Amino acid sequence: MTKKNRKMLIKEQLMGAKDPIKASDFAEQFDVSRQTIVGDIALLRAQGEQIISTSRGYEYEQVRDFEEIVVCRHFPDQAEQEMNLIVAEGVSIKDVTIDHPLYGQLSGQMRINNRHDVRQFIQHMRESKGHLLSELTGGIHSHTLSADSQAELKRAKKQLEISGILYHEV
Repeated sequence: MTKKNRKMLIKEQLMGAKDPIKASDFAEQFDVSRQTIVGDIALLRAQGEQIISTSRGYEYEQVRDFEEIVVCRHFPDQAEQEMNLIVAEGVSIKDVTIDHPLYGQLSGQMRINNRHDVRQFIQHMRESKGHLLSELTGGIHSHTLSADSQAELKRAKKQLEISGILYHEV
């Protein structure tokens, strides 16, 4: 199989995938190294493909009509609650960003769309003994939220407000 054909098949599979696909899964399927797949994805991105990398694998960026950045503050044991409050209103969490005192703005892709994604994220965090970016900033962080309507965003923010997670300056 040529590199061109492999890239075309990767693109087709990602476009039709319901869940993210790991580079190692592509590598096994095409009998190449994981690094070869990472390079293929980088080339596809350079050609303008909207492929994003998440902790669960690669996927195409889902474009929704409404986006808003919200600032939150919570303890690590409230992360699951925060995410579930948001996705329960039909809103997706695109990323997390912190303002680090040394490095400036640091962001991580999340792509949390539903409760299943929340469970997977939390499970992966526990299994990998990972830490939240917000642990570096006393729990303060922002998320880019995306939704199909402004009303969904408003409801999600209201739930964060009620729970005490939505951050307000003191």
